[in-house]
Order: sequence, then structure tokens, then C-alpha cells
Amino acid sequence: MGGYIPEPTFTLEGWHILHDFRRLDYPAWFSAPQEERQAAWAELKEILEEWEEVEAEGKGSFGVYQVITPKADLLFLNLRENLDALLGVEARLNRSLFARYLSPAYGFYSVVELGSQTGPLDPEAPYVKPRLTPKVPKTGYVCFYPMNKRRQGQDNWYLLPAKERAELMKAHGETGRKYQGKVLQVISGSQGLDDWEWGVDLFSEDPLQFKKIVYEMRFDEVSARFGEFGPFYVGKRLSPEALARFLEVG
Repeated sequence: MGGYIPEPTFTLEGWHILHDFRRLDYPAWFSAPQEERQAAWAELKEILEEWEEVEAEGKGSFGVYQVITPKADLLFLNLRENLDALLGVEARLNRSLFARYLSPAYGFYSVVELGSQTGPLDPEAPYVKPRLTPKVPKTGYVCFYPMNKRRQGQDNWYLLPAKERAELMKAHGETGRKYQGKVLQVISGSQGLDDWEWGVDLFSEDPLQFKKIVYEMRFDEVSARFGEFGPFYVGKRLSPEALARFLEVG
């Protein structure tokens, strides 16, 4: 270990991401007076319109999802230019009438990240900026999970030379490219920001593609030796009209 020389990964950071998972108090919501539910829905629509304006201005993106399993009922996913903007998003929702019927289920804060093991990336390269400021698809499904790189004994990612890390990540990337056009991947860094080191968002029109890509990637050495995975959350994108149907308002 005496000859070990740290070789950190070169990273570029883009938009900040808030995954805000909520549970809906179904009995309270559906037993509330009709006028209260309509008022809450009217305000929630205003919030969604504000998010749409931000997206139209190129200052962020968003999605609202119905989440499968009792881990959560709804996901409010927002990407913004900085932390302050996300704090505003979170506070706006928390102060809304609809928030009276919501409770926290899970949350994750991270920043879109592009990494290189071998040298700095060019932020002006044409393929870089769109990946740092990704647009959330308007339809389909999302799969989110947090993950770490293992730090145990001989399987310590952070003690590997940069060249070896680059080779492992190249092979991992080749697996991901097989799913180009089927799955959109957004990787975000959360070191020092949340309890895991990365967040992963997968978007697809077919949720079975989540199973296929994650399963195949488990055989890549970088995952088999070094991957540690948190809980998986899967949901379906809700348009305002679909959200209204879900809440039985409109």
C-alpha cells in the first residue's frame, strides 16, 4: 500500500435531481369533501404547470409517476439547475393542499454525472451537454435505484488503478449500449449528498427492459465484484389527465 497513488475519476456535473417518493392517504383523500379535493387538485395542476414552464425554458425537467408496490404511491421527479431550485420545488409541494394527504416514503438527492477514468471530459463536446441536462420522457416507465461501489478487501473499487477501472467501465458501457433505443439511462452522483454513492434512472416504454438490462449488467465484472444495490422503485408516467383519473378528480 505504500506505493499507492490515488487516481480519482474525472467528472462533469449537470442538473441536480430530486426523487421525492410519497405515500397517499387513500382513506383521507377519498373521504375528503369534494370541494377540498377539487381545491387541492387545482393547486396541484398549477404546480405541474409551473414545472412545465421550467422545462420549456430549458432550466429543468420533471415527471410524475404512479409507483408499484407499497414502497410508495407517487414519485415526483424533478431535475433543476441547482440545489436552491430543488429546495423551492420541494417546499412548494410541501406547502400545497394536496400535501395534507401525502407522507414521505423515500427521497434521494443527486447530481447528473459523466465520469472518465483516463482524463478530463470536454464540456463543450456535442455529445456531453445533452447527457448532463437530460429530458425526462413524457411517456413510459421509470426504474430508480441507488448503488455503491464496494470497498471490501481485494474488492475495493477505490484502490484500483485508473486504467483497470477504465477497462471495467468500458465493458460495462458496451452492455448498456445494447439497449440503446430501448432504455434511457441517467447516472447521477450522490457522494457526500445522500446515503448512497450514485443514483440510477432507467426510462423505457417496456418495463421488462429494466429486468433485462439490470440482469445482464450483473454479469459484468464491475457489477459482479464491485456493485452494491439499494431498493428498486418502478413506476408509470402520469400525464395530468392520467393523474386526475388516478385521484378521481377533474
